[in-house]
Amino acid sequence: MRCLPVQAVVLLFLALCGSCSGQTWTGRCVGVADGDTIRVMHAGKAEKIRLYGIDCPERNQDFGTRAKQFTSRMVYGKSVTVKPVDRDRYGRTVAWVSLDGKSVNRELLQAGLAWWYREHAGKDRDLGKLEQAARKQRIGLWSQPKPIPPWQFRRDERENH
Repeated sequence: MRCLPVQAVVLLFLALCGSCSGQTWTGRCVGVADGDTIRVMHAGKAEKIRLYGIDCPERNQDFGTRAKQFTSRMVYGKSVTVKPVDRDRYGRTVAWVSLDGKSVNRELLQAGLAWWYREHAGKDRDLGKLEQAARKQRIGLWSQPKPIPPWQFRRDERENH
């Protein structure tokens, strides 16, 4: 029985782990599912990325289409930097995504097209401040009298079906 050299084992491990290592990487955005979910090329395949710390309106919810359009204009077809934070229950990489030094996550909050996702990023008070500023300025979804958070919208949809 032959053993692999240690360097080969380490390289194989790193190749298999890819995004699970938490290391920052760069790739071309090849898809935008909605405001907070994109696909970015990584290690030869399109990897689903869920933007960390925010939750955009659903597609069939007020401002859902605008959030998707905003994200598309910002990143589609462009090279973005992905800084993984975690994996969600659907296997998606949850990450900070940036382009030319601008955080897509933060830009969506500033544009009033996302909620600060306290349940998953409650310690990130900067995201809360960005949401609060958008609320005060009544921009985006905050121009509505009582915007419904996407997590509540999803729950209501499940209960009604």
